[in-house]
Amino acid sequence: QLQLMESGGGSVQPGGSLRLSCITSGYGGYYTIGWFRQAPGKEREGVSCIVKYSGRTTYADSVKGRFTISRDNTKNTVYLQMTSLKPEDTAVYSCAARSVYSINCQNSEGAYDYWGQGTQVTVSS
Repeated sequence: QLQLMESGGGSVQPGGSLRLSCITSGYGGYYTIGWFRQAPGKEREGVSCIVKYSGRTTYADSVKGRFTISRDNTKNTVYLQMTSLKPEDTAVYSCAARSVYSINCQNSEGAYDYWGQGTQVTVSS
């Protein structure tokens, strides 16, 4: 079974930056990796996703221009570079993998089959 592990979360002041990593391991292929976040009392939100082979990306409006998703297939790793962080970015960030092929990726959690445990990101002064 495919396994995902996130790292890179932490506490940062507003305007700061963090880079999250999502490493995949185990058996099973995937075509897309998505990053999601969930703040206390709120529903899970799709942040960004990337197609493994083409590199096509999708971003939520709330993070466009601030977050950048990338992948290194040689390391089985997908990154989420987060800049100009705001307090409202505070959440548990999780990565997920989709095992069904699609040309473009989706920021909908129902499209994903495997999930990591998540990493906490806190933006506060």
